[in-house]
Amino acid sequence: MSESNQPSAISSCGIDFLTDFWRDKYLREYIRDGGSKIKFVTGRSGSGKTHFLRLMNEIAQGEHYKTVHFSAKDIWMHDFREIYVEILRQCDIMDCLNAASLCVIREMGYDPAEIPNGMKFIDYLSQNGSADPVTRREIRSQLRSLFLDDPLLDNNFALACSMLTGSILGYPILEEQNKELLLLWLQSDRNVKLSQLRALGFYPAKITRYNARNMLRSLAEVIHMGGYSGLFVAIDDMEMLISRTSLETVRYTKMKRDDTYESIRQLIDDIDSMHHIFFVYAFDRELIDNENAGLKSYQALWMRIQNEIVGERFNRFSDMVDLDRLAAQEYTPEVIVAISQSLVDHRQNRTMTPLDEESAKSLIIQARTGNAGMAQLILNAMEVENHE
Repeated sequence: MSESNQPSAISSCGIDFLTDFWRDKYLREYIRDGGSKIKFVTGRSGSGKTHFLRLMNEIAQGEHYKTVHFSAKDIWMHDFREIYVEILRQCDIMDCLNAASLCVIREMGYDPAEIPNGMKFIDYLSQNGSADPVTRREIRSQLRSLFLDDPLLDNNFALACSMLTGSILGYPILEEQNKELLLLWLQSDRNVKLSQLRALGFYPAKITRYNARNMLRSLAEVIHMGGYSGLFVAIDDMEMLISRTSLETVRYTKMKRDDTYESIRQLIDDIDSMHHIFFVYAFDRELIDNENAGLKSYQALWMRIQNEIVGERFNRFSDMVDLDRLAAQEYTPEVIVAISQSLVDHRQNRTMTPLDEESAKSLIIQARTGNAGMAQLILNAMEVENHE
């Protein structure tokens, strides 16, 4: 079901100027048609970055994307292997392969809907007297064509997926412990011994920060094989890179920070070789404004993401999205009143009342010079009026 006829659980009022555009131009066209993109979302604290990511995540789900959403507070960003592992975890690789197994069944000339729930394909064939050597050979041929002959898949990733999909179909047979071993390798589990995998005729390398992008490219291809539109990845709180508070469990040294910037730089350079992937990084303006530790401190990355031409109007195609600038252009008093009403409706708080137009005009003036973003100013104003 598309987002346009599926009611959102998250208010899009005000921000739909951008979210509708991303849905139409990227999720429904460019990414679905095989392109990949990286966007950066910034703004002052309280400008609505996290809300924006959650809304886009929901919209992407409505457009039948596999969606991933996590915070830089929880996942180390300097090692792309950690990012790949988290994406794989949230995507549920077996769900993707279950969907891919249906492609094999259809290519064999059968209707998956006719196979009883819980029955493996090979058992269904046996039941109908069709599990002869020629048919078994055809299953192997279809698995090879689907995975091993796909130039977009890493060969080791393809072989692991082929074996796991075979286990779903019931042929070739894969013992449960070997299935778990393959899944652990895909998850880059450090306890997996490569010698154990060689017993399966499988000779992979360990997944590291250096080959994790290839694994991500392969994962996106398998996701698309399974009938999904693509992969949407939202990463929040990137300002953690320059945080100095002792309360945070994740803290970045200069070396780890630079490794993170280099990892993003490499992803930008590789993105055109990937398909059906949409990355969005979000962070407070401080990550741009901090000359010594922020994005500008790593010129190889900053040169790739800065906007060379900044026009008077907000550019919805821009890869660096400034939510403060968007609010200044789009948030008229009428829109702010509508946003406040939407917050009341979504929170179902009968004691909270929406703002009036005079209060909204006051917030527009405040937003020009204050440290808080418009979203936070609206919430603060509503809380003040509620207490009064």
